[in-house]
Amino acid sequence: MEIEGIVTTGYGKGAYFLGQEFYKLKFQEKCGFIPFPGTLNIIIPEDKLKEINSIKNNCNNTIKPDEGFGGVKYIKSRLNNTENGAIVFPDKTTHEENYLEFISKNNLRKKLKLKDNDIVKLYINI
Repeated sequence: MEIEGIVTTGYGKGAYFLGQEFYKLKFQEKCGFIPFPGTLNIIIPEDKLKEINSIKNNCNNTIKPDEGFGGVKYIKSRLNNTENGAIVFPDKTTHEENYLEFISKNNLRKKLKLKDNDIVKLYINI
């Protein structure tokens, strides 16, 4: 599945959680990389919400909660057909339904020179 979205600034909470040893180890084990401590936040079009929610609800890739930390569903994906990573669906989130959070081993804003309102394309492995 391909989906275009718009880069936006998040709340900064992803940096805290992805900096925790528990999540680093689990993402390395399950996705093959230690994530950069932060997510790339992408706003997706409203007409894609039904598909995304279906993917999320049928996703069996999970990181189970640990003491003090919530669980996370994830789907391996690619950004702009160049960056391997995953879309994460934290059990606890403050984002609106049309926000996706993409993780990678790289600081994507820096590596790809992304800024708010840039258009990116996600390739989701379903």
